[in-house]
Amino acid sequence: MAKMLARVAPWLLSARTGATSRSGQDVRGGHSGTLRVLDAEDTAALWALAEADPVANIFLLSQLETTRSAAPTPAGGRVVGVFDGGELTAACWAGVNVVPVGVTADTGPEIGAYLARSGRRYSSIFGPAEAVLSIWSQLQYSSPQPFDVRSDQPLLQMTGVSQVQPAPGLRYAQPSELDVLLPACAAMFEEEVGYSPVSGGSHHYRQRVKSLIARQQSLVDFDASGQVVFKAELGTVSSSAVQIQGVWMNPAYRGRGLSAPYMSAVVEAARQVAPVVSLYVNSYNAPARATYETVGFEQVGTFATILF
Repeated sequence: MAKMLARVAPWLLSARTGATSRSGQDVRGGHSGTLRVLDAEDTAALWALAEADPVANIFLLSQLETTRSAAPTPAGGRVVGVFDGGELTAACWAGVNVVPVGVTADTGPEIGAYLARSGRRYSSIFGPAEAVLSIWSQLQYSSPQPFDVRSDQPLLQMTGVSQVQPAPGLRYAQPSELDVLLPACAAMFEEEVGYSPVSGGSHHYRQRVKSLIARQQSLVDFDASGQVVFKAELGTVSSSAVQIQGVWMNPAYRGRGLSAPYMSAVVEAARQVAPVVSLYVNSYNAPARATYETVGFEQVGTFATILF
């Protein structure tokens, strides 16, 4: 229980320990180039860097499409960039979560050391495995002990239509269904992450689920008694891709061959939003991986996630 009290909810906008500005940031040189916090004039360069891999970098592309700027956000999120001869070669979002873009085994340790000096707390580090683990190689010395390191998470995508017949009952959740859907969302989170998202109070998590419903990113099917059978979310969305998150089947309905038709229906909905549908999954989750393969997903990379 003590670990839970130290965690920062990953759906909050910021884990800042204090507001910072570009003028207040030091500029550090390293083996790979110069590191500094990006500002508005870096937007085009950051966008180009992220668009080099729109599936792996969907988180930052979604941020850019919302804010239209690489500058620090009012909530405290910022992007640290690595420059070589004036060219942006790598970057890393640092808000509640740490999310690398174009980071390699060479640039990752320098970014990790840079983030360590900030004294900020993070809820997770996630993204391409090489980048995440190289950042962690230095950030670990000033960070709380993680409760889980998931170093092998296949990154999957599909661009075509699934050959599995979609489940007919899946649809977008309605605002009036929030109270019925919320326990299923919390159960999914606890199964996947290992602690309850409402352990410190339900307000923020409730607002997150409510927001997903309002944006038509929450998909659900109910049984005749009104209980959730299956739910999933179009968790991160850009104009290039959709990343599916929050997949959950009611335990009472597991083992009936329903997962693939439901996932096929999720893919069908996601393809109305963007041309590429993606997700990442723990390598040890054999049933889920089999379902995704049946639906038509193919591995295009490997993610890693470090959870605090």
